[in-house]
Amino acid sequence: MGSPMQKTALPCLSLILLIWSQGPGVQGQEFQFGPCRVEGVVFQELWEASRAMKDIVGAESCYLLRALLNFYLNTVFKNYHKKATELRILKSFSTLANNFIVILSKLQPKQENEMFPIRESARRRFLLFQRAFKQLDIEAAQTKAFGEVDILLTWMQKFYQL
Repeated sequence: MGSPMQKTALPCLSLILLIWSQGPGVQGQEFQFGPCRVEGVVFQELWEASRAMKDIVGAESCYLLRALLNFYLNTVFKNYHKKATELRILKSFSTLANNFIVILSKLQPKQENEMFPIRESARRRFLLFQRAFKQLDIEAAQTKAFGEVDILLTWMQKFYQL
């Protein structure tokens, strides 16, 4: 299983290569890949297409991350404070919540006015997540949400290291 970006990139890349190979006057280079040979590849165009796709995926992830952080702060953390005190994990709980607040306050899209379709796509994905959360018993949902913080942190760390 690949990342969402990898799942989207492969079909798009294949289509781009097909179109370029069919186009009149396509000038490219010949590359040797081990025993295989490819003619007519224009790597500059491939890099440009790749960067454009990465920007779109990044923007969608930015909006999705914003929604997830708001969800954790306004739904999960808000309702778990009392239990965190009872379990004597208030310091760790506060550290996590405060860092989510800091990240959320600094998270800004590059081009706010050009990203509506991306924002809408991320919103739909978040609504699916939120609907699944609401279907669970509240205590089970909070336990699940805290159990998945490591997944969220791993995703954030890996995505933003690209």
